[in-house]
Amino acid sequence: MEQKKSLGFGARGWLLMFVMFTGMVSFMVFRNYPVNILSDFYGGAAPLGQLLTIGSILGVIIQIVLSRLFGRIKSVKRLAVIIGIVAIAAAYGMCLIPIDMSIGQCANLGLWKVLFFIVNVAITTYGVFLVSVLAGQWFPRRKGTVMGIATIAFPFANGITGIFATSAMSPLAQGMAPAVFKSFLPFLILATVGLIVCIVALADYPEQVGAYRDNDKTLTPEVAKAMMEEEIENKRTTVWTAAHTLTTRDVWFATVVCGFLLIGSAGVMTQSNAIVSAFEGLNFTLVMLGVAIAGAIGSYVIGVIDTAVGTKKAMIITMCIMVLAGVLGIAAVVTGAGAPLAVAFICIALYMGASSNFSVSVSAQYWRREDFPSVFGIINPISNIFEACGPSIIIALMATGAGTAILGARSVFIFLLIMGVIGVILMLLFSKNHVKAKDDKYREAAGKALDDELVNRK
Repeated sequence: MEQKKSLGFGARGWLLMFVMFTGMVSFMVFRNYPVNILSDFYGGAAPLGQLLTIGSILGVIIQIVLSRLFGRIKSVKRLAVIIGIVAIAAAYGMCLIPIDMSIGQCANLGLWKVLFFIVNVAITTYGVFLVSVLAGQWFPRRKGTVMGIATIAFPFANGITGIFATSAMSPLAQGMAPAVFKSFLPFLILATVGLIVCIVALADYPEQVGAYRDNDKTLTPEVAKAMMEEEIENKRTTVWTAAHTLTTRDVWFATVVCGFLLIGSAGVMTQSNAIVSAFEGLNFTLVMLGVAIAGAIGSYVIGVIDTAVGTKKAMIITMCIMVLAGVLGIAAVVTGAGAPLAVAFICIALYMGASSNFSVSVSAQYWRREDFPSVFGIINPISNIFEACGPSIIIALMATGAGTAILGARSVFIFLLIMGVIGVILMLLFSKNHVKAKDDKYREAAGKALDDELVNRK
């Protein structure tokens, strides 16, 4: 009997998205909260921003190396679990080191910085990179919607920053140390549960656990298994080597735009407290709750738009939202009004989830399934270099205000406006036809058959 095609994601598909959600929340919480909220107890925002940048760049190097080895790595899931264990163990250690109020900082700052560095490198590799590779292998045609759901994690984590700050800092009123471990504990538990689910419920390919890629149940188990085995073999002989990928102009157009989105979201959010607090009448906790709600909506909607009209158009729309955020932020600084600033942060929230969506979706949309890990393994880590530099860039821009946060915010929003305009131009220049022409050239040189696999991609 013919099986009906399912429009859902399947039970294990939802579990995959849960694992992705927990990894991305961990990425935001254990990297950003110490810089955004607790930096005074860990050596200051600027040194932590530099440490964040160095660790992120190392994580990027690791991702590039791994992307070249995907054809020889037997299990991406197993590698993700190993690195995830390292990340979460280091996070527990980092959060357990107490604050010594007699000196006004962490009791063992050197050890804390080592653990923070390890968390930074490992959680970037596990929580963003490797779980996204699994998403591309499980949902090659529906990656936009899947990423749109999973990346609700980013606005969620930013949206509850104010709640975390209240929980962590409230003991100071009684002369006690910040409640660091207590405030981080829910996130430590969430990360642990996510890792356990990854271990017991997921595999590299859905066919390995009785599920279906894209949850397409019209595929018989025999056909699905044959497709999986063919894809595994093709990955070993991909024509999209590092040299071919890095010399394709469209790769750079997409990579730079993905990087701009990461700077404009994760980078700005590391200084959200300082920016919002500069405007009288704005409540940081309420603004961040608005960010959480708008971000959840934006992450899902932009993911749906990605699937419906294509990644290129979705990226152009998203960069236009960044332009709007820049304009509104500048208007807030000029007028001194808090309302435009709040709306600017809502715009940032709308594209925040998309900032990590697109490195996955553009790699899957315009390249073959077997080439996805190789291309994603270049676009994602290089765009993450932008993200790694984001906190330091935004901190430096805030410093241009010479101690006046509202003037520093002006520099930040001008920077957003410029990135948004450049991003729109770059994506207008992106050509799926040029990607196909390159693919045909490389396949012909390698003796592989030419076909219409990349024709009619949105």
